[in-house]
Amino acid sequence: RICTNCANLMRTVVLREELKPLNMAQFTYSRLSNLLRLSVNKASVLRAKTEMKHGPAGCVQFVRCQRSVDSKMLQERQKQQMAKGLPKQKPIAGVKQVIVVASGKGGVGKSTTAVNLALGLMANDSSKSVGLLDADIYGPSIPKLMNLKGTPELTDNNLMIPLTNYGIPCMSMGFLVEDVAPIVWRGLMVMSAIEKLLRQVDWGSLDYLVVDMPPGTGDVQLSITQNIMISGAVIVSTPQDIALLDAHRGAGMFKKVNVPVLGLVQNMSVFQCPNCNHQTHIFGSDGARQLADTLGVKLLGDVPLHLNIRETSDSGKPVVVSSPDSPEAEAYRKVATAVVQRLEEVNP
Repeated sequence: RICTNCANLMRTVVLREELKPLNMAQFTYSRLSNLLRLSVNKASVLRAKTEMKHGPAGCVQFVRCQRSVDSKMLQERQKQQMAKGLPKQKPIAGVKQVIVVASGKGGVGKSTTAVNLALGLMANDSSKSVGLLDADIYGPSIPKLMNLKGTPELTDNNLMIPLTNYGIPCMSMGFLVEDVAPIVWRGLMVMSAIEKLLRQVDWGSLDYLVVDMPPGTGDVQLSITQNIMISGAVIVSTPQDIALLDAHRGAGMFKKVNVPVLGLVQNMSVFQCPNCNHQTHIFGSDGARQLADTLGVKLLGDVPLHLNIRETSDSGKPVVVSSPDSPEAEAYRKVATAVVQRLEEVNP
């Protein structure tokens, strides 16, 4: 690579010496050196007002200076392009606050937590309207957990009408495909589906929309956080070290995109034997609490590993509505209370 001045200089020498036009790539180092020796009669002054050497050394010095300038200009252009390229965040029509429930790893009970959080929000205050959006395109769980089947109808404006159960309007990719049909899609199709779920659903009027995010920190998560205004994120993790590592990454992602982290939910915190009531910390103890302290966020609550939660979830009857007086349901309602308190703190 050579600088613009040297390139112009070589073209001038070529014309002066009445040589045939040559491709600039054909110049060897020795030919370039010879041209510079013949033609450079005056020293060039750099930005720092230092005299540049003649010949090849001068070219190298000039190139280094030019590269520094080019690098700064490139960084500035990249910032401008990034600012132009990011979509503008827009609120979802009719929705006052959006709460995303996320995890860095699958299998930690994120979807179960999202469902019972939505039901807990409504159980704590029946005057509040709550919706549930399943943003996990590849593995939608909301239809099973909420015992919903069918295809959404359309309004006159071609907006999908959510399916409703237990007073919670729900939308999921699972309503648009067969139960066990694999969703083998590339990125552009997934992004298109996310856009439809975000913008082409008639939610009516909602106080809270709980979004069940896919696990990880990939394209879908970024698209959602960059497209809609999010009031806060809830991170779900087990106390296990391997799950906490990914939960830490998930919290870091939300901080990078300026989404408030409301706190962590420590799921499957303890197992209590149904026969003798002995408690066992199968996945470790207080791991999420320690991570919350590290991140400087609140621990929203502990949810035990209990057979009742698993059975009610598999039957499509979430524990908050099927066993409202159980300790497990109370744990979810406490999480919902903590979430509302944090929302008031970060969005006064």
